Amino acid sequence: MAEILPEHDALDAALALLAAGEVVAIPTETVYGLAADATSGAAVARIFETKRRPRFNPLIAHVSGLDMAERHGLFDPLSRRLAQRFWPGPLTLVVPKRPQSPVHPLVTAGLDTLAMRHPRGFGERLIAAFGRPLAAPSANSSGRVSATTAVHVAADLGSRIRLIVDGGPTPVGVESTIVKVEGGTLRLLRPGGIAAADIEAEAGCPLLRGAAAGLEAPGMMRSHYAPRAAIRLDAREVAAGEALLAFGPRRAAHAERAVATINLSGTGDLREAAANLFAAMQALDGSGASTIAVEPVPAAGLGEAINDRLRRAAAPREPEEGRR
Repeated sequence: MAEILPEHDALDAALALLAAGEVVAIPTETVYGLAADATSGAAVARIFETKRRPRFNPLIAHVSGLDMAERHGLFDPLSRRLAQRFWPGPLTLVVPKRPQSPVHPLVTAGLDTLAMRHPRGFGERLIAAFGRPLAAPSANSSGRVSATTAVHVAADLGSRIRLIVDGGPTPVGVESTIVKVEGGTLRLLRPGGIAAADIEAEAGCPLLRGAAAGLEAPGMMRSHYAPRAAIRLDAREVAAGEALLAFGPRRAAHAERAVATINLSGTGDLREAAANLFAAMQALDGSGASTIAVEPVPAAGLGEAINDRLRRAAAPREPEEGRR
């Protein structure tokens, strides 16, 4: 089983494992990440092996700042301005990859673009000390619920990795927002921890939703973030034997039937709901219920990211062999 170390004691151990081509589970402000040297094909392959992740799904390269990012990607003026405004933080920018960048092609899944983010906290310190970008998708089996605590990582991946760095519960609780500048347009490839309206305010232009074509960034597969239980969205009533993922002060009809209930935010605070989402899904998945009924969540602000994760969790599941 993996060793769990508090982040203030874990830097040297994490650096040694990364240098040896191993993977390390680390806290970020969004969710826990499964980190490896982004310039090593063998190390990146170990991420895929550990997560049982499809090879065609690209990864985010995490950097310690804009200086490192610009050594690996070509930043247009708008992408650079967004990085200066929102980094470090939960924003991922997809930019053309520099031909001379040593980031391995497995990270980009064969694309000529590179998704990059500058995280806060332990991840930032680790990358700066390591001196190279870290590929770091969420630290969970592919397609399953993202981990927001070290305990969640250990329950899922503890037998497959050697070190989990414990930074406590992640404060944002959903993955980063992913955007891409294409010509004169700005595309939202994945909603996340920064609301689209905040990005639009800085950019001075609207965000177009979705990729122009194909799988351009992580988290775009139809079925993703899924617990083992089925997900039933926009539940107005609860059936016998279901678990209930609640939101706000008012309950769905027959809420007393639920075998377990967790409220994402009793006051209807979307930031609190985002931070609690994956942990709540993990807990309800452990209740034994075959279905989790989900009360409606408003789509405004961070509600867009919450509803995106819930829709993907509720989508028809990919066959197990398709996730390997």
